[in-house]
Amino acid sequence: MAGLWDRFRAIFGAKVSKALDRAENPNETLDYSYEQQLSLLQNVKRGIADVVTAKKRLQMQQTQLEQSVVKLETQARQALGGGREDLARQALERKSAVQQQLQGLDGQVQQLEDQQQRLSANEKELSARIESFRSQKEVMKAQYSAAEAQVRINEAATGLGGKMADAGAAIERARSKTEEMQARASAMDELMEAGTLDDFTSDKTQLDRELAQMASQSQVDADLAKLKQEIGSGDDPKALETGDADGSAAEPAEEKQQS
Repeated sequence: MAGLWDRFRAIFGAKVSKALDRAENPNETLDYSYEQQLSLLQNVKRGIADVVTAKKRLQMQQTQLEQSVVKLETQARQALGGGREDLARQALERKSAVQQQLQGLDGQVQQLEDQQQRLSANEKELSARIESFRSQKEVMKAQYSAAEAQVRINEAATGLGGKMADAGAAIERARSKTEEMQARASAMDELMEAGTLDDFTSDKTQLDRELAQMASQSQVDADLAKLKQEIGSGDDPKALETGDADGSAAEPAEEKQQS
């Protein structure tokens, strides 16, 4: 009975595995694995940021304690100079306690520094592995897509002639519809250019457009007449071209008139 059950379980497992293999998409699996690795890398980076933050906080405490040491040393000198040996001793005792605290912080900061270096090394190694996986992933996805396309082409060419015929008919219908739509669009453009149809997307009528065109032509004519008048008045185009913007080319002419 046990042997029969083991055999049934093996057959059932093989069937399930085969079904899962058919349902599995390698591209999706690779992308999911890549996303998981990126998430792990982000966790490592957050860990590095946390360590650096803790180290900076301890370093700030170190700075404050070092300032306290200097201050207590100064107070001890002042107290001793004023004849208050008791106050000087008290200041030096506090200074000694602060120095001991500083030594403890030095050890903690060094530990955090070592941890930061290890995490940074792990982050670099993990980044390199992820980048290598990404390159392999893209190659494998391309290979799978190419193989999948080849399989579909071979299946269509060998045993699905009816479907290929339907596909050809669909292409022909699509081509006919496209040509009809292109002809209609060309006709509409021609009618709009001729003014037969108004452009409803514009708030200007055909009369507005013609008047605007006339105004533009009138402005061009006026500018042309002005140019002709300026040239006919005796201005030398070559002098205008070679003259400086500050009027340096006109100075010799003014001097000649004065003479």
